[in-house]
Amino acid sequence: MSVTSASAIWGRFEQLPGALDPVTYLALSEEAVRATGFSGSKFRTVRVIAEAIAAGQLDFTQLETLPAEDAVHYLVAHKGIGPWTAEVYLMFCAGHPDVFPAGDLALLKAVQHGLGLDARPSIKDMISIAAGWAPYRSAAALLFWRYFAVMRDREGILL
Repeated sequence: MSVTSASAIWGRFEQLPGALDPVTYLALSEEAVRATGFSGSKFRTVRVIAEAIAAGQLDFTQLETLPAEDAVHYLVAHKGIGPWTAEVYLMFCAGHPDVFPAGDLALLKAVQHGLGLDARPSIKDMISIAAGWAPYRSAAALLFWRYFAVMRDREGILL
């Protein structure tokens, strides 16, 4: 999903009364939430997460103090949260300085081009490459995402 599409959906979603409160979200109808642009799958995932928060089984505040790997494991233990979602959440919402979403396609392409690699690196290779950027892998990810955007917009070479 593009950032533009996601932003538009989010804008409609946050206008739903109570959508940002887990308990109130649970009272919203699927029809109302899907009218914002959520897929059925996204609706169900957010419902599972809201249920876990309401039951005290998911506490986002503790993530800021956990090492990145532990925080990712904690998040992916909840249905609907995968590694990429966990890593991006940790970067942008929890402010974790040492996360690198190695499976992100834009990062794979940017690292390939930026480092002059003949082929797109595997996720395993990306993890090895990014290890050298610890403990600031989040900053490296942000730089490579920006590099990807500039190269795509300027030359179209990373599409």
